[in-house]
Amino acid sequence: MSKQTPTLEKATLDKELDKLTLAEQAVYHVRRPSAWLGFAAVFLVVSGLFAYSQAAGQPGTVMIIAAAAMAAYMAMNIGANDVTNNVGAAVGAKAISLRTALMIAAVCEVAGAVFAGGRITSTIESGIVHMADMPSRDTFVWVMMAALTSAAICVNIATWSSAAISTTHSVVGGILGAGIAAAGIGTVDWPSLASITASWVITPFLGGGIAAALLAFMKIKVVYREDKMEAAGFWIPIIIALMVGTFTVYFALICMDRVARVPASHALAIGLATGLVTYMAFAGRIRRQALLMGDGKHAMRRLFRVPLILAAALLSFAHGANDVSNAIGPLSAIVSASSGLAPEPYTVVPLWVTLIGALGISLGLSLYGPKLIHVVGAGITKLNPMRAFCVALATALTVLLAVAIRIPVSTTHTAVGAVFGIGFFREWFTRNSQLRLDYVRRKTGQTEFRQREEPGSDEMQRRQLVRRSHFMTMVAAWVVTVPASGALAALLYTVFIHIF
Repeated sequence: MSKQTPTLEKATLDKELDKLTLAEQAVYHVRRPSAWLGFAAVFLVVSGLFAYSQAAGQPGTVMIIAAAAMAAYMAMNIGANDVTNNVGAAVGAKAISLRTALMIAAVCEVAGAVFAGGRITSTIESGIVHMADMPSRDTFVWVMMAALTSAAICVNIATWSSAAISTTHSVVGGILGAGIAAAGIGTVDWPSLASITASWVITPFLGGGIAAALLAFMKIKVVYREDKMEAAGFWIPIIIALMVGTFTVYFALICMDRVARVPASHALAIGLATGLVTYMAFAGRIRRQALLMGDGKHAMRRLFRVPLILAAALLSFAHGANDVSNAIGPLSAIVSASSGLAPEPYTVVPLWVTLIGALGISLGLSLYGPKLIHVVGAGITKLNPMRAFCVALATALTVLLAVAIRIPVSTTHTAVGAVFGIGFFREWFTRNSQLRLDYVRRKTGQTEFRQREEPGSDEMQRRQLVRRSHFMTMVAAWVVTVPASGALAALLYTVFIHIF
């Protein structure tokens, strides 16, 4: 029997998308036990008491306490939902232990919420509807309470029905629906809303483009080189230094803007110095490791541990900065309105409000992170560290950019877009890269290759349908979540007004 001609194409281009689906299913499976209700109840009570200690004696204290409890529950949901997106890949690749990953995620989530969460929170509380357009201050308070309650209910319904939705979409839709019910469409800041909704479409494509570009760089500069370990030893310290230095500049310019104004030249100098110190700290060790390791996949996985850990930490920071607003945006608006202040785009969010959201997210991921990652199990452990690094870093960069310009986005949809970018790039690269073809010929001695599947075959159609099904899931979330949460918020506002 003659030997079958090998193929250049890969049979498992859609594994990452399948893993994402498994992660979503695990979220809903793990969060069903009644223990969740017990921990949630304790945190709700503590949050309510904390709010009382801060708001006692001022008008609307009861409303503030109720909103704080609801915001705390929302924050716990957010933390439980997205823990696998942030640190799952690092644990699955055995870059760090589960306990260490959860500690890093918890610290970075809190840091992101405290240092940068106010930027998005101010957009949520004042960039969709305006208190000045409401019949009264109390009306605005009830609009925000209805929006927060609607978002919480939508998240719970989605949890129990195993339907993935975006908490960002839920909150924005809730504020929109309740605001229109209270004061008509004239109260909506349509230019701001248009910017927000446009970002929901743009960010998945941006995340996908960045992820594809990162993977292309890795393949060209590292994977398909004659001595890939030498190339990895050269480039990985540079990548780590660039990540640390760039984030330092970002932190100085964006996260410190309400503490101290750091001139751009000073921020760049600090970032350059930090990057150089980081490079000097890692370059020698990583190069020695690369020289001592064999030229194989396992060695490459080990070399990518540090970049993957840093990318996971950066993504956790970005997630905390962006998604904390979904829990505390309406709460911050209620606190401001109850104090006699009109929420403004640059209103300083009270620290205690931010802490409720930050600690809620951290508690949610700490309580259910271990079991979530365990349930995802084998799917995560097989995740390629290099591709996981590209997805995590691309998602983090995209979300941090959105935070800088004060636009709330969906971190999950951005991550999905990054996975799409990786998948489509790999499909194109395996079929069209002369660099890869030459490399495979040198390594195998094979000169002729067959096509794995004929164009138009059932297998090729199946792969297209897998991608289309995931894409349609995203589109359904964009199209359905906002009007559904908006309609529910409008109904709740009407009920609240008639009862109270």
